[in-house]
Amino acid sequence: MAEKYFGITDKGVTRNNNEDTFIAEAVMKDKFICACVIDGVGGYEGGEIAAAIARETILKYFTVPSGQLSSMMREAIISANEKIYNEKLSSRQYENMACVLTLALIEKEKNRFYYAHVGDTRLYLLRDHSLVKVTNDHSFVGYLEDSGRLNESEAMSHPKRNEINKALGFDKTIPNPAEYIETGESPFLPGDTLLLCTDGLTDMINKAGITNFLSQSNPLEEKAKQLVDAANNAGGKDNITVVLVENNHKRIKQKATKPVTLIKKKDQQKDEYELNKSFESRAQATTSKKTTSNNVNLLLLLLFLISTSGFIWLWFNKKEEVTTQPVVFDHQLYHEEKILRDSLNNLTGYNFYITPTVFGDTIFLSQPLIIDTDSLHLKGSANTVFTIDSLYNLGVPAIQIAPSVKFIFFDSIQFYNMDVGIQYDNTDALHFNHVGFQNAFLQVKQTPGGKSFTGSALEMQLLKKDSLVKITKE
Repeated sequence: MAEKYFGITDKGVTRNNNEDTFIAEAVMKDKFICACVIDGVGGYEGGEIAAAIARETILKYFTVPSGQLSSMMREAIISANEKIYNEKLSSRQYENMACVLTLALIEKEKNRFYYAHVGDTRLYLLRDHSLVKVTNDHSFVGYLEDSGRLNESEAMSHPKRNEINKALGFDKTIPNPAEYIETGESPFLPGDTLLLCTDGLTDMINKAGITNFLSQSNPLEEKAKQLVDAANNAGGKDNITVVLVENNHKRIKQKATKPVTLIKKKDQQKDEYELNKSFESRAQATTSKKTTSNNVNLLLLLLFLISTSGFIWLWFNKKEEVTTQPVVFDHQLYHEEKILRDSLNNLTGYNFYITPTVFGDTIFLSQPLIIDTDSLHLKGSANTVFTIDSLYNLGVPAIQIAPSVKFIFFDSIQFYNMDVGIQYDNTDALHFNHVGFQNAFLQVKQTPGGKSFTGSALEMQLLKKDSLVKITKE
C-alpha cells in the first residue's frame, strides 16, 4: 500500500480563510496510515487554531503504538479536546473555538481500518463501485437524514444543515467518551478506497457524484482535486478537505477447477455390482412392507380426526369465556421515549443530556420511566417538557425512581399535565435545578409514607455547567 494516500484542503469560493486541516501520512513505524480531516468550527475566531491543536495532538499520540487501537484513538481525541479547552482559557477571543473531526487508522498488512469520529465530517468506504457512509453525522439534520426523515437532497438544502451538537472544545472533559466519540473497525480489502471529507464537500456534491469521481481509474491525487474542483464549481460555500486512502494490494483470485476422481476399472465394476444388488434388496423389502404401511396410515388418520374433533369442541365451549375477558391496552412507545429509555438503560457514565436535536422539546410518556441507575444527572434544555398521553393510567407516576438510586439530579426540565410527576424512596437522593411542574396534582411523592410536596419550581445549586450546547457553523 506504498504511497497510496493523499490529502488536499481548499478554502472554497466564499471563505476568506481556511479553518480545515488534515493528516495523510504513515505512523507507528510505518505500519499504519493515519488519515484524518479536521474542521474548525466556523463563525468563531480561533477555529483554525482548534483544528491545528487537534492535528498536532493526534500525530504526537501515534508516534509509537501502545494498547488497543480503538482506545488509543479515543484517548487521542480526549487529549485534543482538553488542550483546545485550555487554549480557550488563555484568550477571550478564542473562548468559543472548537472543531469536529474524523480519524482513521489503516493497518497495512492486515487489510483493516479503525475509525473515531466527532461531529459532521464524514468517512466513506468505496467497494466495487458502491459508496457506503460509515460514520453518522452528529447534527440535527444528520440525525433526520440517517433516520430516514429526510432524503439526501433535502438534507443538503436544509436551513439547519450546519447545526452540530458534538465537537471538541465544548468543555474541559468529554461527557461519556465511549458514547460521545463514535468508534468502529472494518475490513479494508484490496481494491477498496476510503474517503474522509469535511461538509464543504458533501454539502455541495451528492453521493452519486462522489461515487462517479472515485470509481474512475485516475490516480488518487487527481481524484481528490476533481472532488474539490466540483465542490467549488457548485458554489464552494465552505472550506473543502478531502483525504483518500486506497488499498492497492493485489486481489487474490482462486481459479475454479473440477475435482478429479481416480477409480480403477475393476473397482468401478465391483461398485456397480454392489449398487445393483442393493437396489434389488430394497425393492423386495418395499413390496413386503407395502401392506403393513397402508394399515398404519389408516390408523394415524383415524387418530388425527379424533383429536381434531376434541379441539373443535373445546374451542366452541370456551369461546364465550374468552370474548368476555377485559381489553388490555398495549401502549406502544413513542419514538423519542424509546430512544430515551434505551439510552438510559445503556448509560455508562453519570451525565445524560436531552438534546433538542434528538428528542425535540416535548417527550411524551406512555408508561412510567423507571430510573434504577446508581447516580444520574438528567439535563434538559430551556424548553424540555415531559408529559403523558391520554391513555396513561391515573395515579401512576410519570417517573419512578428505584430505591437503589443514591443520587439523581433533574436539571432544566418541566413536567406538565400529570397526576404524579416523580415518585421516589430515598429522601436524600432527589435534587433539582430549574425544574417546574404545571397542571400536576402531586408533583413529587415519596413512596414509604406517601409524603409529597408541591410548588411551581424547586431550585438547587447547579453541579456542572452544561457542556453540550448547540452551535452553528457559519
